Amino acid sequence: MSGLLLVEDDDALAAALRTLLARGGHEVVRAPGGREGLRLLFAQRPDLLLLDTSLPTLDGWEVLERTRDLTDLPVLLMTPADAPGERVRGLRAGADDCLSKPFDHEELLARVDALLRRTGSAHWATEATGTGLHLVPERRSAVWHGGEVRLSALEYDLLQTLVRNRGCVVTTGQLLARVWGATEDVGRGRVKFAVHRVRRKLQAAGPPEVPVPVESVRGIGYRYQLP
Repeated sequence: MSGLLLVEDDDALAAALRTLLARGGHEVVRAPGGREGLRLLFAQRPDLLLLDTSLPTLDGWEVLERTRDLTDLPVLLMTPADAPGERVRGLRAGADDCLSKPFDHEELLARVDALLRRTGSAHWATEATGTGLHLVPERRSAVWHGGEVRLSALEYDLLQTLVRNRGCVVTTGQLLARVWGATEDVGRGRVKFAVHRVRRKLQAAGPPEVPVPVESVRGIGYRYQLP
């Protein structure tokens, strides 16, 4: 039986979908809002996420972004019928499939089954393998050898990018593009200072005898180096 997380604020629709999906052999946990959805995503680690884009407080787009920080599990996005462009936006933002409301319930079930068939076990980016670092995407923070590391959103994105490419050099230009969204080779010093801040915070949180694995590669960029 597959475990599904349904993030939907409409009680009537959520109840109907839970009944439909349960009849299809799936176990469904429902969250009525984005914040609760992220909490359950981290706690339950479902096999698939059904996500409405129109959510109160924390909308589906931010939930999708944070989900992709955490895992590559399949995401089926449910978008409003009067916003056809949101389907394209959703696919580009990392959703695996999109359906516009109102949709045929049997089609939804078929799409869920198809996604589960063609995807394997999800990978969860909560730990940098071989090190004492744990990323905590739902709080945009980290734990380094048991010590909490409070990071700004930019610092978290920087560290996560290095961890995802662990063992490989990420150039300064690549970091500017991925973390800062810069399209021109400007402000390269900002990367240096941001890396320095991240290193300093990791050093303060962990044992003094343990070296921080974020290192600079002279003239090229930076690397998260495994021991």
